[in-house]
Amino acid sequence: MPYPRAILNRLKWTDGEDLKEANITYLHRGSQGDARRIEGSEIIELERSFFVTADAKIPYHRIRRIEYRGRVLFSSEEKAETEEG
Repeated sequence: MPYPRAILNRLKWTDGEDLKEANITYLHRGSQGDARRIEGSEIIELERSFFVTADAKIPYHRIRRIEYRGRVLFSSEEKAETEEG
């Protein structure tokens, strides 16, 4: 499974795809369930080690799930299952 950074860059730069349509869930300690969900439209910049929103710089390794047009493109749960199996 591709890494979150590669997925987000593909959505941003590939014709016919749109980062704004993505939903990203990431580890956010202190939030309910220690997770926060944002829309791709909230992402201002994709940097090398993190993505930038108006409020924070979030490291890619905190991303738990990326959904796009009804499909799951990344899930850390699926990655963990693959590594265990």
